[in-house]
Amino acid sequence: MMSRRREEPPTEMQIAPMADIGFLLLCFFIVSAKPPRHEADISMTLPGSVSDEVSVDLPEEVRVAIRPDGAVEVNEGILGEPSDRELTVLKDTLQRFRESATNNHTMSLVTLDVANQSTHQRIVDVLNACARARIKGVTLNSEDDPEAIEP
Repeated sequence: MMSRRREEPPTEMQIAPMADIGFLLLCFFIVSAKPPRHEADISMTLPGSVSDEVSVDLPEEVRVAIRPDGAVEVNEGILGEPSDRELTVLKDTLQRFRESATNNHTMSLVTLDVANQSTHQRIVDVLNACARARIKGVTLNSEDDPEAIEP
């Protein structure tokens, strides 16, 4: 007996579905990958130099003195009596000063010259008037400071 060999047909591999899967994977990775952020995209400012021709505007300053009896004066004019807790005249004056400084593109500063005998409540009253006038640059001086204005 002669055995017959059966010939098996050769196995074929179809390449089209594999190319489709490869293309889909490539599209997926391209879409899901984040592009690197280049240094040119980062916003930064470098320090510059100022020429000598540029004028520097100094901030304007108002000196408010608080006397030992509680009176508040600006430029040797009394704007608040010891019994006046609201200090509306001082607030209005400081508000006009702030608006003037803003129009001149300068910073509005207020220096409080406080007598050692004045009460803490009076200092708080003046600070509240500054806050209502929306002045943020407030500094305190005492009588021991040589630049302080004597009441």
